Amino acid sequence: MSTSVRPPQYPIPVAPPHVLDNPVWAALTGPHVRFAERLGRAARYQADVTPFTALADPADPRAWDDLAALVGPGAVTAVNGATVPPEQWQIVESGRGVQLVDSSLRAEPAPEAVRLGPDDVPEMLDLVARSRPGPFLSRTVELGAYLGIRRDGRLVAMAGERLRPPGWTEISAVCTDPDHRGQGLATRLVRAVAAGIRQRGDIPFLHAAATNTGAVRLYESIGFIRRRRTAFLLVRAPGAAPQVR
Repeated sequence: MSTSVRPPQYPIPVAPPHVLDNPVWAALTGPHVRFAERLGRAARYQADVTPFTALADPADPRAWDDLAALVGPGAVTAVNGATVPPEQWQIVESGRGVQLVDSSLRAEPAPEAVRLGPDDVPEMLDLVARSRPGPFLSRTVELGAYLGIRRDGRLVAMAGERLRPPGWTEISAVCTDPDHRGQGLATRLVRAVAAGIRQRGDIPFLHAAATNTGAVRLYESIGFIRRRRTAFLLVRAPGAAPQVR
């Protein structure tokens, strides 16, 4: 009588998550920890830096409980990486995006670009209001290097650094005044910001709204490739907001 021998069972290895799968959390618990407010499995940037919050694991109900305690009852907050919040949370707005990473970008300085700092924030906020690239607040400039181009003394284009998960830096706030588009200013600034990122050993990446197909095509044409789709939620925490008297 022959007996069959069952082959040994080995656990199937599971690849660890990539740092860019949850870049806000990776930044707030890493290079940007000085900007972080954290409670357990939830963290957020200081309110005047950028509006993003993050969860260690968006699928973990305990992380959402920590976030509710961190932001307070009835608060509205932006959460990246989550598609469906727990039922006690109200979805105010949702969106989809695209994450792109540097593949063959020609990074190089832009001789006409100037470094922007805190003294330039009023001009930067004015440009953001005219071009609407996404969230930019009074202290966003502290997150990294921001470069701008002026015409007749007026700031007409800028780009800079936002999220910094370990080993990576996000290029953000890429914008051009509507009256100065079509001149390649944004491309020159993206290349220049990327040059500084590479110089310190990080890899550039960026995000764009999935609906902004023109921007996605531009980034792909200069050397970025799509890595993954992303999710964005603007949610209201459980409980009533405190009454203002």
